[in-house]
Amino acid sequence: MNHGRSDPAYVDAVVLAAGKGTRMKSELAKVLHPLAGKPLLSHVLASLRETGIERTIVVVGHQAERVRAICSGPQLECVLQEPQLGTGHAVQMAAPHLRPEGFCVVLNGDVPLLRPRTIQKLIQECRQQAVAAAVLTCVVPDAGAYGRILKDCEGRLQQIVEARDATPEQLAIGEFNTGVYCFRTADLRFALQKLTDDNDQREYYLTDTIVHLVAAGRPVVAVVGEDPDEVVGINTGQELAAAERLYLSRQA
Repeated sequence: MNHGRSDPAYVDAVVLAAGKGTRMKSELAKVLHPLAGKPLLSHVLASLRETGIERTIVVVGHQAERVRAICSGPQLECVLQEPQLGTGHAVQMAAPHLRPEGFCVVLNGDVPLLRPRTIQKLIQECRQQAVAAAVLTCVVPDAGAYGRILKDCEGRLQQIVEARDATPEQLAIGEFNTGVYCFRTADLRFALQKLTDDNDQREYYLTDTIVHLVAAGRPVVAVVGEDPDEVVGINTGQELAAAERLYLSRQA
């Protein structure tokens, strides 16, 4: 595979927006909850447009038609994930719609504070370092329920381990996975084909693509974000209120 300067310039995006968000304790799909008067998903789509990404695939599921209704615009399409079998399965639904060469940014529809320049930095690192994927990470004293970043002795990313599957030593790691990725599309398709649901959730995890890429000798890098607040996902009403306060203070 040619990882040199002749790489195509184009970048697609996949936004995961199929989940119900049961912890929100609301009938409304999570990505439809408003922040500063706009649905969470609208904030994410606006950041992608500002980044200059030409084409975005939104994976819908719960309340699919209501989510589709806010996905208007050129070069924006929705694909249905039904049933919903995990994040890896969601990207598998989107994969046939991606252009076969170039790059693909994958992120969740509930990260309204993510800045366009951070997405651009991730894409740039994936291109310039000639890697299969770049994972946006952050470092904090306690990474809580986030997946931990495991590296080898030379600092190369090897695996993302979910918090519920981590050992006490792994839980002590402060670098966590934000759920924002940039893949070379050909490498993403390769890794998606390797996924299995051999876990306690019986789901296909997008994080497992990293293990398959590394095992195949296709390197992956961690790109450390500067602002943990920027990558906060919204899972509860309290988190939504906190994110709105951060958003309004940023605007001010």
